[in-house]
Amino acid sequence: MPGLPGVPSFDELVRRWLNLAERRLSHFSELYSGGRWRRYYTPEQFADRVTDVKKAVTTWGKLAGNVAFSPLAALT
Repeated sequence: MPGLPGVPSFDELVRRWLNLAERRLSHFSELYSGGRWRRYYTPEQFADRVTDVKKAVTTWGKLAGNVAFSPLAALT
């Protein structure tokens, strides 16, 4: 069944969410490398947020068929 006019396909939605998750991971990476994360988070809070972000990127990557992607290398 073809999609409805003006409604994005599932693949397009997944790519958009993956893009957003990757941008969020990049933001957290910048916070970490610059040390600014200390202004906003305790070490435990920051670690929890980074774990959540990595899970989101992994999940959206799997849905998008990008199984080979690993967000673990982004914050090393």
